[in-house]
Amino acid sequence: MSNSDLEAFRAETRAWLEANCPPEMRQPVRDEEDVYWGGRNATFKSEAQKAWFEAARDKGYTVPAWPKEYGGAGLSPAQAKVLREEMAAIGARPPLSSFGIWMLGPALLHFGTEGQKQRFLNEIARGEIRWCQGYSEPGSGSDLVSLQTFGEDKGDHWVVNGQKIWTSYADKADWIFCLVRTDKEDKYRGITFMLYDMASEGVSTKPILLISGNSPFCETFFDDVSVPKSYGEDVPAYVGEINRGWDVAKYLLGHEREMISGADGGNTGTIGAALTRANGEVDPVLRAELAQFDVDALAYGAMGEKFLDEIKVGKAHPAQPNMMKYAGTELNKRRHELMMAAGGSHALEWESEETSGGKPSRNWLRTKANSIEGGTSEVMLNVISKRILDLPGA
Repeated sequence: MSNSDLEAFRAETRAWLEANCPPEMRQPVRDEEDVYWGGRNATFKSEAQKAWFEAARDKGYTVPAWPKEYGGAGLSPAQAKVLREEMAAIGARPPLSSFGIWMLGPALLHFGTEGQKQRFLNEIARGEIRWCQGYSEPGSGSDLVSLQTFGEDKGDHWVVNGQKIWTSYADKADWIFCLVRTDKEDKYRGITFMLYDMASEGVSTKPILLISGNSPFCETFFDDVSVPKSYGEDVPAYVGEINRGWDVAKYLLGHEREMISGADGGNTGTIGAALTRANGEVDPVLRAELAQFDVDALAYGAMGEKFLDEIKVGKAHPAQPNMMKYAGTELNKRRHELMMAAGGSHALEWESEETSGGKPSRNWLRTKANSIEGGTSEVMLNVISKRILDLPGA
């Protein structure tokens, strides 16, 4: 696409956003209800949220880079970048948030059958299904391949027993994409990537309370859950091949780490000027730290753009998501440390309406999990040292 074509697309996009993104949807997200996740039990917080979602869904802009036949808009990488930039320019909220969009969707696009793509991708794009991720288990976190949830083969179905932990929004999800051991003899080639309904008999969840007082996390239990091997012609209940789910799992982890890192721009915004305006005079030492953060945030944004360009031309290193995950999550932790420092004692408040129920301190505490979830920072550094820097092992 030529530069003139791209600029024409930018003008068209800007006009479409102006006409279809309500002013209320251009405000920062204040609480969980400001985020629309979709799903069979979903409700809208406001008419503005509903209008914004429906306009984006009908345009294919819930998943703009996906092919049109799967509910997307079929945008090229350059066009998708323009859309992201124009949405960021007006502060537009994502019309739909979804683990289906961020994680399962890319895996289905790469490994799924045509039947799976037609069914599940369209449901995801239209906000009709909400997914959760069944990966970690007690004792199988960073060493995920040691997972023990087991699916006993019964011919046309499996009977699944086991437990998952840190299952985000499992209590609100419709379906789960779940790693299940189906061969106890082979550690790596004995895992199947299954898809099944959370309303299935034998599935139960239990919320996990975090130090922040809020938590999306759950324990998830499977007690003799019957999982069919197929949901219809060309719609198997597993992605990829039986016993080869680890290949799918690794691919999906790359997208999860990009999501957690904020590689889409979530951690690249500067904060120095905003905090200085909000707090008046700032201690010179803190001012210097804010300036250094802003430099690092801009550098991180540039790194993300470089990686995206390398992906477009097939030159991306497979371990680059590990770099983004490490840098992005550590940057986000710094962001909230500085916000707490600039806020002084006011930022430590826990319950008042003035601080939206202690949002600064609760968000700060929540970021402590960023460097654990999706792979610890220590594991990310090990991968970077071995696969990118080619350093010798201990």
